[in-house]
Amino acid sequence: MGSEGERYRIDTGRQILPIPPDVYSGTILYDAKDPDATYPPIRPLRPPAGAPNILIVLLDDVGFGASSAFGGPVETPAAERLAGGGLKYTRFHTTALCSPTRAALLTGRNHHRVGMGGITELATSSPGYTSVRPDTCSPLAEILTLNGYATAHVGKCHEVPIWQTSPVGPFDNWPAPGNGFEYFYGFVGGETDQWYPTLHEGTRRVEPWGTPEEGYHLTEDLADRAIAWVRQQKALTPDKPFFLYFAPGATHAPHHVPREWADRYRGLFDDGWDALRERIFERQKQLGVIPEDAELTRRHEAIPAWEDMDEALLPVLRRQMENYAGFLAHTDHQVGRVVDAVAELGALDDTLVYYIIGDNGASAEGTLQGTFNELINLNGMPEIETPEFLASQLDKLGGPESSPHYAVGWAHAMDTPYQWTKQIASHWGGTRNGTIVHWPHGFTARGELRHQFHHVIDIVPTVLMAAHIPAPTTVKGVRQDPFDGVDMSYTFDGADAPDRHVTQYFEMFGNRGIYHKGWCAVTKHRTPWQTVGAAGVAFDDDVWELYDCTSDWTQSDDLSKEHPDRLHELQRLFLIEAARNNVLPLDDRVFERVLPGISGKPRLVPGNRQVLLPGMGGLLEMHIVNWRNRSWSLTAQVDIPSDLTAGASGVILSLGGHAGGWAFYLKEGRVTFCYNLFGIDRTHIRGDQPVPPGARQLRVEFDYDGGGLGKGGDVTLLVDGAAVGSGRIERTEPLGFGYEYTDVGRDSQSTVTPDYPRGDNAFNGQIHWVRIDVGDDDHGHLVDPTDVVRVAMYRQ
Repeated sequence: MGSEGERYRIDTGRQILPIPPDVYSGTILYDAKDPDATYPPIRPLRPPAGAPNILIVLLDDVGFGASSAFGGPVETPAAERLAGGGLKYTRFHTTALCSPTRAALLTGRNHHRVGMGGITELATSSPGYTSVRPDTCSPLAEILTLNGYATAHVGKCHEVPIWQTSPVGPFDNWPAPGNGFEYFYGFVGGETDQWYPTLHEGTRRVEPWGTPEEGYHLTEDLADRAIAWVRQQKALTPDKPFFLYFAPGATHAPHHVPREWADRYRGLFDDGWDALRERIFERQKQLGVIPEDAELTRRHEAIPAWEDMDEALLPVLRRQMENYAGFLAHTDHQVGRVVDAVAELGALDDTLVYYIIGDNGASAEGTLQGTFNELINLNGMPEIETPEFLASQLDKLGGPESSPHYAVGWAHAMDTPYQWTKQIASHWGGTRNGTIVHWPHGFTARGELRHQFHHVIDIVPTVLMAAHIPAPTTVKGVRQDPFDGVDMSYTFDGADAPDRHVTQYFEMFGNRGIYHKGWCAVTKHRTPWQTVGAAGVAFDDDVWELYDCTSDWTQSDDLSKEHPDRLHELQRLFLIEAARNNVLPLDDRVFERVLPGISGKPRLVPGNRQVLLPGMGGLLEMHIVNWRNRSWSLTAQVDIPSDLTAGASGVILSLGGHAGGWAFYLKEGRVTFCYNLFGIDRTHIRGDQPVPPGARQLRVEFDYDGGGLGKGGDVTLLVDGAAVGSGRIERTEPLGFGYEYTDVGRDSQSTVTPDYPRGDNAFNGQIHWVRIDVGDDDHGHLVDPTDVVRVAMYRQ
C-alpha cells in the first residue's frame, strides 16, 4: 500500500476548476506534413493516478438501533459484510433532518452555510434557510466531475428549492446539471410512493417500467439503474473512476415493501417497543458499538409505554414494525446488489464505500398510534383511523393500497440507546447514525470499530484526500469557501488516534446543541409529533442540559447543575458557531415558513386562475392553483370525434391517486367526476347522457358549503353550459393529496378511481385547454397552522 504520504499525495495543480488547458507554445509550421509539425496528443481528463472509485450509500430515516450491524433487530447482511471487511463508526452524526444532511454531505459544509437550515418546503429569505446553495460552496460531484470522474446520483434528491421543481425549472439546483452530477435517476422531493413513484431521468420526467402487480418496486428499480450505470462506465471507460451516490427513498414513509419481506419478521415484535429497546441495548453492548458501562436512556413521558396502548391496537402496532423491518431488510438487500455488481466488475477493492445508515434518526412523524394512510392524519382527520378501521386494513399494510407509517414508540426503539428521534438535533437519537467505511486498497484494518467523533461534513474532505485532489480555490471563476469537515483518513489505521473533529454545532427548529472536546450542551425546543414550538417557550427559557460525552455515551446523566460554568462556556460557544454558520436568527416558526408571503420565498402559482394545455404533465400538487376549502370550477375545451362507437372516454384532469384525490373524465361518453376520500370513500357523479361529437365545453362546478375546512359541497356537471348531472360530496380533504403527478389528459400513476384502468386511460378526443377557476369564498384563513405544518413536514 505504500506510506501514508504516498497514499494521500495531493495533486496541487488542480486547485482551479475547470483545470486550465495546456497552451501550445512551440513553433507554428506551414505544412502539417513537416516532421516537426507535431503537437501533444489529446488526453481525456482523468483524476490523479491512484484515485479510487467512490460509492456513497445514504439510507433515509433509519435510527442507530435498527440495523443488525449496530445491534438492531433488522437483518442487514450487506451492511455487515461491508463492516466485516472495513470499519464501523459508532459516533458518526447527521443534522437530524433530510435536506440539511444531504446538503451538508454533498458540500462538506455545515447545513446553514449552504442555505439548508431546514427542508426545502420551509425555506425563507434568511441566508441560512434559503435552500439555495451558494456558488462559493461547490458540491463534491462538481469537483469530481471537473477532475475527470464519472458521476451519478441515483435515488432521492430533496435539495431543489420548491419553486424550481416544476417542469420548467430552472434546473440550477437539480442533481444534473446544477449539482455537478453527469447523470441523475430518481425523484425530487422528500418522499414518494414506492409502488407509484414520481421519477426523473436528468430533468426529464419518466415512467416506472411496470406496475406493482408486474413486480415493480422503486428501491429495486433504483438498484437496477445504479448497477446498469456502473457497468456501462466500467465497460466503456475502464480507466475512469466513478462516483456513485446511491440514495434510495427507503426507509422514509410510506413504508412500502413486498409482503414476503414483512412476513419474515412475523411475531418478533409481539412484546412491544419497550422490551425491544432492552434487547437492542444488550446486543449493542455485545457488538461493542456502545461501551459496557453505557446507560439506556429513559423513555420520555411524551412517548407512551407499550403496556398503556389500547389492546385493540396491538395487532396493528406489531404489524407496523414487522412491515418496517421488512422494508429496511429489503433496502439493504438492494444495497447489497449494487455492491455485488461493483465486486463482479473487479472494482470493489479499489472503491471507497461509505454506507450511512440513515440521514437522521428514526422518524417519529407517524403519530402515537401509527397510520395506514399518512394523508389522513396530515389532513387533520385522525378520528377516521379507529382501531377497528386499522385492524380491517391489516392485510393491506405495506402494499399498494396503503401509505403507512409506524407509531412513535417504534421510532424511539429504533434510536436505541439514545434519547428522542429525527428532528431532535439536540440529542443523539436525532443525529447519531451508524456508518460503515470499506476500502480494502485504502487501509489494512478489517472488521474493526472506530469511536472518533465525526459528522457528514467530513466525507467530502476524506474523499478528496483519497482521490489526491486538493480542495479547489476557485470553481468556474468563483472563489470557494473552505470546507467545515475534517479528513477521516487518520482513523483508517488509527483506532486510538485522538479526535480531530472537536467542535460541532447542531440546530433544527430551535432544537440545538454544541459538542466540544468531549462535552456537549443541548436543549430540546420542540417535539416532532407536536407541530408548534414547545408550548410557545421562548429560546431564552429553554432548559439546557450538559453531558460528559467521554464517560456518558448516551447522554443519560445531566451534569448542568454540577458544572454550571462549563455549561455557560458551551452555550456561548454555540452562539459563536451559530453566528459563524448563518444559524441566526434562530427560527422555530413552521407555519409562517410555509407561506411565501411571510417567508420571502417565491410564490410558485399566484392568483385564482390557471390554464393548463395539452402536453403539460409532471405537475405536483404545489404546481396547481390552490382550490381547497372554497368553491371552484374546472372547464375543458375539447373535440369529441364522431367515429367513437363506444363514446368518448379517458381522463381530462386528475389530482392525487389511490390514497386520495379527484378526477374529471369521460366514461362511455358520459362526463364524470370522482372524489376519492383517502381511498376509503369514493363518490362518483355522472352526466345523464353521452356527450355528442364535435367541439364541446365540459365543466365541473364545486359549490363549497363553507363554515370551516374539509367541508362538503354540491357538484354540478355541465356540457356546453347546460347541466347534465349533479351530486354531493359530504367531506373533502382540507390540505393535500400527496405527491403523485398531475397530467393533462391522463391519470399516469395510481388511479383516483377504478372506474378507468391504470396506464391506458388517456382521453381519446382532443383537449384544447383546461382552466381551473377558484372562488373568492376562501376559508384558508381558518387553516390551523399546525395542520399546514404537518403537510410540510411529512415531505422530509
